Amino acid sequence: MDARPGFHQSLSLLQQELQQMGESVEKLIFKSVQSLAALDEKAAQQVINTDDLIDDYLTRIDELCLRLIALQQPMASDLRIIGTALKIATDLERIADHAVDIAKITIRFAGEELVKPLEVIPQMAEIAIEMLHESLLSYTERDVHRAAALAEKDDRVDKLYSSVMQELMGLMGTDYNRNRQLTHLMFVAHFLERVADHTTNIGEGVIYMVTGKRKDLNI
Repeated sequence: MDARPGFHQSLSLLQQELQQMGESVEKLIFKSVQSLAALDEKAAQQVINTDDLIDDYLTRIDELCLRLIALQQPMASDLRIIGTALKIATDLERIADHAVDIAKITIRFAGEELVKPLEVIPQMAEIAIEMLHESLLSYTERDVHRAAALAEKDDRVDKLYSSVMQELMGLMGTDYNRNRQLTHLMFVAHFLERVADHTTNIGEGVIYMVTGKRKDLNI
């Protein structure tokens, strides 16, 4: 018999909210980069408008975590689960902010054509989204090995980031508008690199939650 049915029901609700928030953030990153590649202002604006939904998730998760701590007197292992959920939600909210940043750049490019088709940036986004998905699975499945595997994917994103930065800087010239667009594309690459870093933060949180030990995945 479950000695604390209320606690475990609340914990299950917390996990559901976190999973739904994560799925929404995955879609935001995908849509933001897709809108940039197509210079689709309408899709970019939809990304920006969805940011409030992500903030609402963070508020609900924050309240759930505080309620669990205040009313259920969780044990040390339970506290790690709750604390990790709150940290994951914070990282997800920051990832969503980067999706919004990318969408705002798309809107700044209104009426322009891209100086070159996007190639490396969508590759970075694909890996970053995959990392985000894996990091959330590692939380729900309490899978330390899945969490640790994020480090290798983060290295791939870092290499692509270095590659695209060199490429974009090499395209700089004397044309102001061209250089402005290239600079903004560098920002996009930076935002995606940060998305990958946030997913390794999630992985580190999962490892600590399960083992009680801290491991740096972003080295």
